[in-house]
Amino acid sequence: MTTPAPALTATDIAAAVRSGALSAPDVVQVTLQRIAQQDKAIGAFEVVRTEKALAEAEAVARRPDLGELTLAGVPLAVKDNVPVEGEPMRNGSTATSAHPRGADHPVVARLRAAGAVVVGLTRVPELCVFGATDCASGITHNPWDAGRTAGGSSGGSAAAVASGLVPVAHAADGMGSIRIPAASCGLVGLKPGSGLVPAQLGPNDWYGMAENGPLATTVADAALVLSVMADKPVLADVREPDRALRVAASTKPPIVGVRPDVEHERAVVRTVRLLAGAGHRVERVDPPYPANPLPLLARWVGGTSHDAQGLERSRLDRAVRFHAALGDVVRAAQLVHDRDRDRFRSRLAEFFTHHDLLVTPTLAAPPIAAARWGQRSWARVFAANARYAPYAAPWNFAGYPALSLPAGVHPRTGTPLAVQLVAPDGGEQLLLGVAALVERLAPWERLAPAYR
Repeated sequence: MTTPAPALTATDIAAAVRSGALSAPDVVQVTLQRIAQQDKAIGAFEVVRTEKALAEAEAVARRPDLGELTLAGVPLAVKDNVPVEGEPMRNGSTATSAHPRGADHPVVARLRAAGAVVVGLTRVPELCVFGATDCASGITHNPWDAGRTAGGSSGGSAAAVASGLVPVAHAADGMGSIRIPAASCGLVGLKPGSGLVPAQLGPNDWYGMAENGPLATTVADAALVLSVMADKPVLADVREPDRALRVAASTKPPIVGVRPDVEHERAVVRTVRLLAGAGHRVERVDPPYPANPLPLLARWVGGTSHDAQGLERSRLDRAVRFHAALGDVVRAAQLVHDRDRDRFRSRLAEFFTHHDLLVTPTLAAPPIAAARWGQRSWARVFAANARYAPYAAPWNFAGYPALSLPAGVHPRTGTPLAVQLVAPDGGEQLLLGVAALVERLAPWERLAPAYR
């Protein structure tokens, strides 16, 4: 294999393996070599499946349907919060079971059936609670700036893709955990709407807020992986909008007291100007964020309480232990009610009768430091997360699809800027089409500078 792995997208790899121009074992071998050489400094992977991945690649190469496989030979990373057959699922915690799982999560099974090869499991913060990726086994560093986090909770997956260790990765999003790392690392990250992709993330998907989705360097790759996860091939057919859209633009944070960095606001302005120049109608208008954040927060902490059920709490990090204890109170008091979500969705339905698409920042500030946040006080961790990444969580609460898209580089920090695109139920193809338009008009560098 003469072409360096980072130069190839998942779409490129799959096409080359299907045609016989590349072999799946060669692609995976190069990928594993790159991980061995570079991941020590990044900390993206919790487990690297060297021998198993090579055996899987050989099996893909022998498949009689190789020429029809959507992800033929594509090296893939899986976030360590879904089951992968034969591997433990630690969810970032020493308190979880070290026994191997007996079967794949449905999403992993679909990806493997399509020809992808799972090369490893990526690091997450303990129980996937916070927006920075650190746990007892280590800290994941941002490939754009090693002193900053890669985001969370899918920070390991994002760091693996942004450094070119793998072309695409599985991720999951309960409060922004796909879009925050995507924005932090300059990637395309899509949280699908409720019901499109099998969730099965913990006992109750954080009361229906959590979803599985892709992280990728291009819109085409994100769409390709999503189409497999959803078992809907039509999603891979990305088409730019063929009509003028009514676009709402807002930089208002959903949390009172948070002020976005001006560069993140400017990223929204640049993006909507591109859309306006392409013939879409843009209006500056704020969405009807909930005035009371407690119903959303109740789901967040309550979901963690469910995830921590049966674990030895003394082995959890300080901030996570407190978070789960708050969730215990929420559950005991029965503070999670469907009517709160229904009320928000009703207001959003009215908003989206007048607008086809919403554009906001994804982050309010550059990524926070790469550190052992879990060992700090809960209040300090919560405040840091709220200040830098407030924009994502309302769309988990609503169950609406949302996508983070690269939108330049911060002139002061050199870290990526990003915008968030939001659409109502069933709007994933619209989001991908608009993202493809922006990608064509304002293409971005696919990988962090040191890894190109």
